[in-house]
Amino acid sequence: MADMPHFVVQEPFDPYNQFKFRLKWDGRYVAGVTRVGPLVRRTDVINQRSGGDPGVARKSPGPTLFDPIVLERGITLDKEFEEWADSAWDATAGTGSESVPINFRKDITLEVYNEAGQLVVCYKIYKCWVSEYQALPELDASSSAVAYERIVLQNEGWARDKTVQEPRGPITSVHTDSKI
Repeated sequence: MADMPHFVVQEPFDPYNQFKFRLKWDGRYVAGVTRVGPLVRRTDVINQRSGGDPGVARKSPGPTLFDPIVLERGITLDKEFEEWADSAWDATAGTGSESVPINFRKDITLEVYNEAGQLVVCYKIYKCWVSEYQALPELDASSSAVAYERIVLQNEGWARDKTVQEPRGPITSVHTDSKI
């Protein structure tokens, strides 16, 4: 039987289809984060009416609010989630020994990469702090689920880092296939 010819097919692909991301705070990357909740910003609408304009309300922007961000990862030996959550609440502190937490607010960086591993977008998220920490999910011995930990971050805003430019040029995936 003769060898079948090999064909090389180049297909364009969506570089964000299977995106990757990394989180960084305190100057270093945080291990194992597998899920980041959405970055949501909303501006309240204020309706105003002029005294001489009885039938029409004018709309103006009000305060801008930023939704909490959820981070999840499988249980690791890295204690970053727990230590940050502990910085806003100390279980060992006795009544009356509360104090203003040190370093409980952090600026974080969210980097998003395309399938080729190139940085395509970066967000700076400001003055985050942990409002909820989940050390383990509900455990079920008959389940094959992975144990994970989760934090909910309150924040005071985020902005895209405009110095990060999307890579230029075509990005293609090369597939070889001997079966047609």
